[in-house]
Amino acid sequence: MAPDACSAQGRPDLIEVAVVARYRAGPALFVLFAVFAVVPGGSGAPREHGRLPRPSWGAASRAGLAGSDRGHSSCTAKAVPPLGAGTRADQLITVEAAGVGTPVAELELWQRAGACWAREAGPWPALIGRNGFSSHHREGDGTTPVGTYRLGATVYGDRPNPGYRGPYHRLVCGDWWDEDPTSREYNTFQHVACGQPPPFGGDSEALWTETQYYPALVVVEYNVNPAVPYAGSGIFVHASTGVPTTGCVSIHLPDLWALLRWLAPVPPAAIAMGPAPASQGP
Repeated sequence: MAPDACSAQGRPDLIEVAVVARYRAGPALFVLFAVFAVVPGGSGAPREHGRLPRPSWGAASRAGLAGSDRGHSSCTAKAVPPLGAGTRADQLITVEAAGVGTPVAELELWQRAGACWAREAGPWPALIGRNGFSSHHREGDGTTPVGTYRLGATVYGDRPNPGYRGPYHRLVCGDWWDEDPTSREYNTFQHVACGQPPPFGGDSEALWTETQYYPALVVVEYNVNPAVPYAGSGIFVHASTGVPTTGCVSIHLPDLWALLRWLAPVPPAAIAMGPAPASQGP
């Protein structure tokens, strides 16, 4: 899923950019957009204004990122995921599948370059939920939620830090992810004394035991602040075992290490997940 593009509109000192992602899952249509401004005397970096009413399209053109890879000399303005007022994302991970129901996907890394996104790496092969993407993800349904989300600053892993520059928690006995929809700590990391049963149930994961999946994991901040019961939990980017996941995004271990060495904790990166536009219909 390449970030959408649109040409500059209006005054030459004001660039308005809209549309981040557009997904269709069955009858549901999911649209994300944002507006940014580049004004005279500034650094040239877009200012994000959060979620705004849908702008007039005018003569804006839509294009992919073809021809605007890293190092390209010219680049049209690119849309940036809406992460809320006052929040800036300089790094973007995109996860795209050919259709809604397939678990086979591709992952790419993008870096903000002024008003543009420049591709840093990928596409890499990825696997998502066994039932593909869903805009109505529920706990245990085997789908990966469609949308754009922040990534958690803390990375967790059963192996030593491969080079991530932010907080890294080496998993130990008693480290859990609470996936019990009835728990007050639903969809959060919890440590319980080693050897003691946790006070939560459901399909909560004993993270330190899942060494194949979690040599390292990046938390996708889906269904947080607050967590809605049964809306889904434990969505991570982690190592692939060669089979579809229960809802996470998995990639080959060398690619996961490369992602973590690239990833910066501040400002928080974003991840945009969904089916390719060609699979969504008109």
